[in-house]
Amino acid sequence: MESLIILLIAFLVLVLSPNRRILDVQGKRKKRRDYYRNNYLKSEEWQRKRYVVLKRDNWTCVSCGMPATEVHHKRYARINIGKEPIDWLESLCKECHMKKHATFNSKYFN
Repeated sequence: MESLIILLIAFLVLVLSPNRRILDVQGKRKKRRDYYRNNYLKSEEWQRKRYVVLKRDNWTCVSCGMPATEVHHKRYARINIGKEPIDWLESLCKECHMKKHATFNSKYFN
């Protein structure tokens, strides 16, 4: 009887562990995304960095040449949010920014 219980517990650990790891990763990803959206993008640090990038690009969209109103992350510093170098950022108009994200989402999430 004891060996059956041990075998059952071992089976459950093997079966549930990968699912648990997936949930942990998804939870960490959600936490990081929420912090990025709700804290970092509203911070003075981001506003200063955003201004520097827009000024560097002469307030012009690097994709189409129209007036830029947004700053796009070409890459993300996954571990250290807010530690991205300026050259990882580019000025875009709203339409080009939406296109960039639509392209990224269709490439990686479809």
